[in-house]
Amino acid sequence: MDHPLIDHISRVIAKAERDGAFDNLPGAGRPIADLHAPGDAVLDRLMRESGARPKGVTLSREIAEAKARLAELTGEDARHEEMRRLADLEMRLALEMEAMRRHG
Repeated sequence: MDHPLIDHISRVIAKAERDGAFDNLPGAGRPIADLHAPGDAVLDRLMRESGARPKGVTLSREIAEAKARLAELTGEDARHEEMRRLADLEMRLALEMEAMRRHG
């Protein structure tokens, strides 16, 4: 079960990101020391060089964007379609997190 404040936290983080609060932070673009096991170094390098993001990060960002769009939509059909898209994204994120939990 998600934390009861997850939606609020996601909105706050998304707004801060849009407002540039995370731009030009000290250490930006540099790896976090001892984040992964040495065996993950090649995979980490490939992901960093290709600009890849873990699926969970990408899905979380898409969910925040979908929620922001939903808040601005007024037409019933458009809202319904966005809610359907949001539900799909949330299900995909839940599956991704479950897979990570099982294999991590």
